Amino acid sequence: MKTGNVLNVVQLLMEYIKKKILDYGRMIKFSHTIFALPFALSAVALAWEHHSPSFSDFFWILTAMVGARSAAMGFNRIVDADIDSKNKRTAIREIPSGLLSKKEGLVFVALSSLIFIFSAAMLSSLCFILSFPVLFLLLFYSYTKRFSKYCHLYLGFAISLAPIGAWVAITGTLSWNIIFLSLSLMTYIAGFDILYACQDIDFDQSQGLFSLPARIGPQKAMQISSMLHVATFIFLYIMYVTFDMHPVFLAFLGIIGLLLIAEHKLVTPDNLKHINIAFFHVNSVISVLIFIGVLIQGFFR
Repeated sequence: MKTGNVLNVVQLLMEYIKKKILDYGRMIKFSHTIFALPFALSAVALAWEHHSPSFSDFFWILTAMVGARSAAMGFNRIVDADIDSKNKRTAIREIPSGLLSKKEGLVFVALSSLIFIFSAAMLSSLCFILSFPVLFLLLFYSYTKRFSKYCHLYLGFAISLAPIGAWVAITGTLSWNIIFLSLSLMTYIAGFDILYACQDIDFDQSQGLFSLPARIGPQKAMQISSMLHVATFIFLYIMYVTFDMHPVFLAFLGIIGLLLIAEHKLVTPDNLKHINIAFFHVNSVISVLIFIGVLIQGFFR
């Protein structure tokens, strides 16, 4: 084969690989990793005050986070593929649109699961043992919308295991005060997931799906979302007290409180046009601010 032909084949192969990586990244909404990852890193920063994590600890925690989330999101896309194909908003997703097949999705989920389990094993034997029930809890979320209107709370619970997992990876034990960081993540995720579900009320009702807005209406659902985000603020404050954090964290907590209020001003039962701004942009800032606040107060201490 001539050199020019070889180069063309290599170029085509590289373009194909790049396309597949982008397709998989869009399938699992990789950019949304920013919602939970800062909470896990916050747990690491809090543990750092009494422990000395190595670079490998950071690396394997990050790898485990990416692997677990990729497996959970990929599995969700496979399980919901037939439902997504009927919904105008989600029919453009990678599996329903044909960009990726279910078989490709299953391979991706299997590899992501193995990466998560292997990363956990590299952290400690305890993390390795715990990786199996954690993975089950993450994957099981994909079925909850079929039988429970509290699926949003379950999603928050499943994701809230991230900071606990990071804490256990660094300290080797489970401390009661880290629970408040996880509870803040649980209520935070559940709250904005309820808001996001308001986009599909008519569709969920037509398919007999159990989202909270579809079952009790958008107004009551948004009230519950607001209460959950009030709980988020309270749990973050309790974390501040129980960890005896530096008062500088309160400045960040105040900004976070204002952003949570702004999120609920942007999205109302009769106006959902700003939901993407509230869902991604505002929540991304909140997550990052929590991590920065924990990190900075640690330097002050």
